[in-house]
Amino acid sequence: MATATSTTTITPQAIGTRTDVEAFRARIEGTVITPGHDDYDEARRVADITRNARPGVIVRAASAADVAESVRFAQEAGMQIAVRSGGHSVAGFSAASDTLTIDVSRMKGISIDPERRTARVQSGATSGDLAGPAAAHGLALTTGDASSVGLGGLVTGGGIGWMVRKYGLTIDNLLGAEVVTADGQIVRASASEHADLFWAIRGGGGNFGIITEFEFQLAPVAQVLGGAVFLPATRDVIRGFLDWAAAAPEDMTAIAQLMRVPPAPFVPAERVGELTLLVMPCWTGDIEEGQRVIAELRALGEPIAEMVAPFPYPVMYQFTQEATNPHGVDIRSMFANTISDAEIDAMIEAIGRGTATVNMVQIRGLGGAFGRVEPGATAFAHRDKKYMVSVLALWADAAEDAAPHRTWTRGLWEQIRGAAEGVYVNFLAEEPERLLEAYPQATYERLAEVKRAYDPDNVFTFNHNIRPR
Repeated sequence: MATATSTTTITPQAIGTRTDVEAFRARIEGTVITPGHDDYDEARRVADITRNARPGVIVRAASAADVAESVRFAQEAGMQIAVRSGGHSVAGFSAASDTLTIDVSRMKGISIDPERRTARVQSGATSGDLAGPAAAHGLALTTGDASSVGLGGLVTGGGIGWMVRKYGLTIDNLLGAEVVTADGQIVRASASEHADLFWAIRGGGGNFGIITEFEFQLAPVAQVLGGAVFLPATRDVIRGFLDWAAAAPEDMTAIAQLMRVPPAPFVPAERVGELTLLVMPCWTGDIEEGQRVIAELRALGEPIAEMVAPFPYPVMYQFTQEATNPHGVDIRSMFANTISDAEIDAMIEAIGRGTATVNMVQIRGLGGAFGRVEPGATAFAHRDKKYMVSVLALWADAAEDAAPHRTWTRGLWEQIRGAAEGVYVNFLAEEPERLLEAYPQATYERLAEVKRAYDPDNVFTFNHNIRPR
């Protein structure tokens, strides 16, 4: 298997005769791109600027039929299959060399039924693509925390978003999905159709097929109270945030980022670069009550700066706009129920000496609706966890030496990993040894059985791979 950073030159012979490729191209409504095509270099780029994969064939699919045809062709040609929606895979699975890469990012169809409060959404749509049309009807779906995150990858891993404490994971709002299976068939998975597959795609990643369309239940969300509060980065403030995030009413979901203060229109210039705990609250309930809850947060320490207001839900994505720019990233992540003072101190000290464009420890409060789903109801089993903690280094220049940033991430990780109680599969990097942290043994065994039923030959292997049993 080629690595994601291979620079091997791909020739038509590696994928069969040119006639074979041309015949395949003629059967596809979308676009088939091979090395030498004018669009090849642009088509192979993903969000992570350190990835330099050279797929043998890239299919920009236009329909489920295109995806099914591509799956069949890849197997006839003896090629491995990689799948891309938003291209945000932190493990690099959407950027694999020598593969037939099925890119669904141009499949962005969205159809909203305001009466039933449902949406049919193709898997190439991003969190931002859906948020605007849903908001036009006073509706929303809790999805990724950056607008560019593709739903195809996000949803199959679970979907921990801006309203996770109020409305659960994205998969908790999934009514059904259109799936292309390993034999090139198109099936519907729901509670009443291929129920075993429906269970597995809700948290099991891309192991079981390629999702081409989702059907979601939307929530009535006319507006949220949200924004950014920059607090001092002290042990007491961070401890206070942890307690506040766990105890707040379920209408409150908050993401905190221990980092240096970035420039922003509402941030005093002289405070830029200070260590801070940036808390981004998203409140879905009564605005006056939300103001009282945020006042409790503000009381943890004199804010360095803040901007909190009621606004339509899609505006939340403006606070993470920087994350949509291409960048290099190194990440280690975990679920946790307790975080010690020593671990908090290690986080603060590490941020102070980081040299990446952004060094960050991100803490998300969980609980609420997220925790009320039975662990066995979906393939996402970590329902009892209070926090998700991620250590990230991000840099903007592809030519930059990434080694110091990776050393920083992994050094801090070693200091805090004792608190780990599982990991979110979407935030699991190239760490195969941690697969059973993402899936407890009973969950993994059930997933392996579903894998055997729908993909016995392990056709879909560019993922956190679950081998068929």
